[in-house]
Amino acid sequence: MTPGPLHAESSVLMLIDFQEKLVPAIDRGEQTVAQAARLAEAARILDVPVVATEQIPERLGPTVGALRGRVAVTIPKATFDACRDRAVSAAVPPSRGTVVLTGCEAHVCVLQTAFGLLQAGSRVAVVRDAVGSRRPESKEAALARLAHAGVDIVTAEMVMFEWLGTADRPEFRKMLPLIK
Repeated sequence: MTPGPLHAESSVLMLIDFQEKLVPAIDRGEQTVAQAARLAEAARILDVPVVATEQIPERLGPTVGALRGRVAVTIPKATFDACRDRAVSAAVPPSRGTVVLTGCEAHVCVLQTAFGLLQAGSRVAVVRDAVGSRRPESKEAALARLAHAGVDIVTAEMVMFEWLGTADRPEFRKMLPLIK
């Protein structure tokens, strides 16, 4: 993939396993969810599809309330690499070659899904402040490994400003509360 800014028109936002029984165990879990919610709202404003996954929801519960209403489709799964689930692959339109990943846990499902997306030919961006693990060192190890593999490591604000591209768009004003 050619490095450069992310574009809203070619992106999908994926929320990995932000579930009611998992998020409380995540280091800085509330802040991680808050950043994902900011991105999901930006995605709504800019018409970026939002897909969520739930790892064995009968055990880990549904997607947390702060994100539940911001998702176009939620897909239950048992695999750690969400790409191994046909429903997840089908939810990512071929015209959207960039997948922006958020979620839990960084060193398990986010990591393995990023690798699956890379193998499928997608450009992958993992949002550092919108992914989490139970232990901070697990998250940091995952981010280092992902960066080494060619994944873009970004922040929520980086994604929002890159998706906007310019302050001359009408959506910029709508996104100001998310940025301030």
